[in-house]
Amino acid sequence: MGKEPLIELRGVSKSFGNQIILDEIDLTVYRGEALVIIGPSGTGKSTILRLIAGLLPLDAGEIYIKGKRRKGIIEDGHQPMRIAFVFQQAALFDSLTVDGNVGFFLYEHSKLPRPRIRELVEAKLAMVGLQGMSDRYPSQLSGGMRKRVSFARALIANPDDPLDDPEIVLYDEPTAGLDPISSTVIEDLVRRLQKAPGGCDTYVMVSHQDSTIRRTADRVIFLYGGKIQWEGKVHEIDRTANPIVRQFFNASVKGPIKVID
Repeated sequence: MGKEPLIELRGVSKSFGNQIILDEIDLTVYRGEALVIIGPSGTGKSTILRLIAGLLPLDAGEIYIKGKRRKGIIEDGHQPMRIAFVFQQAALFDSLTVDGNVGFFLYEHSKLPRPRIRELVEAKLAMVGLQGMSDRYPSQLSGGMRKRVSFARALIANPDDPLDDPEIVLYDEPTAGLDPISSTVIEDLVRRLQKAPGGCDTYVMVSHQDSTIRRTADRVIFLYGGKIQWEGKVHEIDRTANPIVRQFFNASVKGPIKVID
């Protein structure tokens, strides 16, 4: 029995002005996998995440969520499953405490009593190693801690709504701007949340960082020139003769990837 496709991109294209970012991309994300999208800056990696999340409209092609074609963007109607998004810069509300940030959607849109939401927030903070941080503000946290708060916010769900649990998490450069030790903490956390009760067993990540790619990916796709140029298991990175992949991981200015000064 094959793996269950959660998300399918079929012939997806996206341009901004005269610049073609994605050119008839085909991509399937399967339940339970850790997929990492890599490639040079400006090649559309984050755009794929935003299209999957329903934050951007397609120019052409189709996106299927659990076998159902999505019509429009997420604001246009009901989605077959919840897709959680962790933004690159954490995107926390500076004026709210950690509790207010993590529990924001439940405080604003659920009928749960506030003490119950606080309990749910505390449970998610414990999952990401931030016990006792509920009353702090983002300005009082390190960069790595803010990232972990954004993880907790992405995973929190209304226990009264079985459809509120995310079935996939989209991570946009979760280790960007972190030192090597903080990056390792985040990489380990991503993997732990994939296995933990209350976490999410499927994720798609965008990353430039070598250690993050190697420690968090099962499958890797390389995006360049609007196309998927290479796809393989993470252990195949060092075995492939693909010149684009070799140039990228060797950090060479010579090769098929155009270097922009």
